[in-house]
Amino acid sequence: MAGANRSDDVILNSGEEDANILQWRIKKLIQGLNRQRGAGTSMISLIIPAGGQIARVTRMLDVEFGTAQNIKSRTNRLSVLSAITSTQQRLKLYPRVPPNGLVIYCGKIMLDDGKDKQVNIDIEPFKPINTSLYMCDKKFHTEALKDLLESDDKFGFIVMDGSGCLFGTLSGNTRETLHKFNVDLPKKHGRGGQSALRFARLRMEKRHNYVKKVAELATHFFITADKINVTGLVLAGHADFKTDLASSDMFDSRLVPKILKTVDISYGGENGFNQAIELSQEVLAGVKFIQEKKLISQYFEQISQDSGRYCFGISDTMRALEMGAVETLIVYENLEHHRFVVRAPSTQSERVLILSGEQARDPNNFIVDGENAEVLDNVPLVDFLALHYKRYGAVLEFVTNRSQEGSQFVRGLGGIGGLLRYQVDFLTMDVNDEAAALAADGDFMDEDQDEYYC
Repeated sequence: MAGANRSDDVILNSGEEDANILQWRIKKLIQGLNRQRGAGTSMISLIIPAGGQIARVTRMLDVEFGTAQNIKSRTNRLSVLSAITSTQQRLKLYPRVPPNGLVIYCGKIMLDDGKDKQVNIDIEPFKPINTSLYMCDKKFHTEALKDLLESDDKFGFIVMDGSGCLFGTLSGNTRETLHKFNVDLPKKHGRGGQSALRFARLRMEKRHNYVKKVAELATHFFITADKINVTGLVLAGHADFKTDLASSDMFDSRLVPKILKTVDISYGGENGFNQAIELSQEVLAGVKFIQEKKLISQYFEQISQDSGRYCFGISDTMRALEMGAVETLIVYENLEHHRFVVRAPSTQSERVLILSGEQARDPNNFIVDGENAEVLDNVPLVDFLALHYKRYGAVLEFVTNRSQEGSQFVRGLGGIGGLLRYQVDFLTMDVNDEAAALAADGDFMDEDQDEYYC
């Protein structure tokens, strides 16, 4: 993905990537594809759903190739034939359709300088794709990729009232009832002749057993192999059963932090399940937003406590990464900085430059050893970190600027920072390394190569 707009061939494979990184890659790829335009209708978008057959698609492309030979415009005809041939060649790399389907984009795109470039992109989706598409147009069609970005978080629901309980899940637009059972609880008033105290004791005992059973089933359905299998929980019902469950010692303590909301409903069972979903839409839609706010709030708490277990800004964050000190790396998803590898022609010494867009336009920032350096590599910093964060032993979290906390992180702290495994005194490090780190104009040097962070 790092070279989606620079290289001729891109293969995006869901292999071992974290889901959030894959979603970010897909989002960046969509943005890049949507910007591309071709001369004529020579940009092919091909989607083969999970369970599709390569042979059938190959036959279809053979037919399209024959049809394209009848295009009157010679330039457009050759472009279309070239795109179909490239697509056929990409298909030959796959003996069968991958488990989640296959997406291919092939064609010539127009560059800013008026030249064209052949682009071939293979995508193995990170979750099943059920759309079939073949389109030869002047743009790439990315609607199916956008669908992949829709949240597939699974939420658990417990709907309980005096007549029974239902356990269900909601993922996207799919609701599933996992289990339901009925219960016969005594009313507040018993038959005449019974001891009021005895009846109250029996009633409380049955309510206790009911709540205990619900708590045990909640652990059974929502915890698998000692891991919580839902993003969040919604407790629904009328009367006090839902609050009794949440506050009960019998309710698994691992599930308590996952409770997103408790809602009052008028019904039980399936109707109550539907009503609970309807009343929880707002909180379910904001779960990722809440997770982002929670992460950045935790980061700001470390800063306010002056714990020394945080870093911010390009220089300190990259230094902490190289030390292996970063536990959670937090990066603004639209961070504009690029990572350049440059080399001085005379001395052949190489340097890594991390520059903002404005800094990258200043030729003075590319002077190494007193001469204009040769650019060996140029990649967005976010792409570099997405590719290499695991080698630093860090967890990578992308954030937006849509929340107040996110906006403050981007505007006030540069959009990059991290939570550290241990305390790091960057000020002392600067003083101790002053001779090397501040050579000439503030370069930061390590043992392997010079690095300069602006």
